[in-house]
Amino acid sequence: MDSTTRNADAPTRLRRLLDGELICPGEPGYDEHRRVWNGMIDKRPAMIARCASVTDVVNTVTFAREESLMLAVRGGGHSFAGFSSCDDGVVLDLGHLDTVDVDPENRLARAGGGVTWRMFDAATNVHGLATTGGLISTTGIAGLTLGGGIGWLQRKCGLSCDNLLSVEMVTASGEVVRADSGQNPELFWGVRGGGGNFGVVTQFEFRLHPVSEVLGGLMLFPLERAAEVIHAYREFVRDCPDELTTWLSVITAPAADFIPTDLQGRPSLAVLACHCGDLADGEAAVRPLRDLSPAVDLIEPTPYPDLQSMFDEDYPPGVRCYLRAGFVCGLTDTLIDTIIEHTSAMPSAASSFDFHHMGGAVAQVSADATAFGDRSSEFCFNIVGVWDDPEADDRNRDWVRGFASALTPFATGGVYVNFTADLDRAQLAYSDSKYTRLQALKRQYDPANLFRLNQNIKP
Repeated sequence: MDSTTRNADAPTRLRRLLDGELICPGEPGYDEHRRVWNGMIDKRPAMIARCASVTDVVNTVTFAREESLMLAVRGGGHSFAGFSSCDDGVVLDLGHLDTVDVDPENRLARAGGGVTWRMFDAATNVHGLATTGGLISTTGIAGLTLGGGIGWLQRKCGLSCDNLLSVEMVTASGEVVRADSGQNPELFWGVRGGGGNFGVVTQFEFRLHPVSEVLGGLMLFPLERAAEVIHAYREFVRDCPDELTTWLSVITAPAADFIPTDLQGRPSLAVLACHCGDLADGEAAVRPLRDLSPAVDLIEPTPYPDLQSMFDEDYPPGVRCYLRAGFVCGLTDTLIDTIIEHTSAMPSAASSFDFHHMGGAVAQVSADATAFGDRSSEFCFNIVGVWDDPEADDRNRDWVRGFASALTPFATGGVYVNFTADLDRAQLAYSDSKYTRLQALKRQYDPANLFRLNQNIKP
């Protein structure tokens, strides 16, 4: 069989290997399942393998390797860079691996690689339990956890990867391996921050924490008060308890009934908070923020899953998105001025600038305990351009790039790998020693770089 015939016959041969569904161009469901969250990504894979089992994953990985096909792995499909799709190759879709088994007595949860945080939180919240799980509930657990996992609970409970107890993974050779602190410990180190470079994780096991109702939400201030409020916030976070995770965001205030009319449609400073301890302690912890007299105060007792989904409607599937990110060690006066200058000129009302307070449990984990890149910086920022009109692509990307350039003098030079949209910037997420260690793992588990559609670590 020559290569032309073999390529034409590839879908038939892969379909025979699957218990799940294989979808090809022109077939029902193709356009639905090829799409990813970021509307700027418009890839057309030759095959979409909707795997129904670990065996399906093994067969799809083996097929892509043996046929020298590009392979994209899709968990939640929420990758900013669209790594979960590809042109002409194979998309390995984990969406059917979506079960969550909770062991409330031992505070553990086992979840399939296609689970989203909405699914995960729904299963664990029944038992009054949770783990750190990002900021938007439609995000998949896989990509977020493998890259680290910044989220609402991080200062008390650590990053998502800090709560990871084990993984089941299919390697590039098609082998199914388990990694935890005792079995394949070096691989376990690497998957906690090293991204999807080493294989397809089909199951995650997490530690859970007693979290049910939290004190959470946001406050809004007119951007004219941004300098005053950010200076106060800088002092506030010096002594805030670990139970309180906060971040700043510059957004455009929506035209909603609860927003004062003079604030609607205008750039505004949001202070967001989640306190995951005693509610009375939480009220005391956020009192200094309330004393700033926000124009809108929506911080209140709320079920944790509701807080997780608070921004889902603001970032629906299909929006166009471009971002840059980094870490800074502190909030200087000049940095504050730079933030205000550039957020005042956001070209899209859907865009935002987010400034996450780190520390707490994140910083209490040894720097070398996991592959996650930066546990010492005080803040992580991301500039998120979001818009709908393709004709506005250049204007919005230019704003993000210009803002990122202006922040370069204040940044550490490192990045949070999940906020890295470029294939060639992954090395910036790690120290030289960590990257060398990750490269050794890559050579061991994926020497031909089959798993290269990610924040790629080159063998």
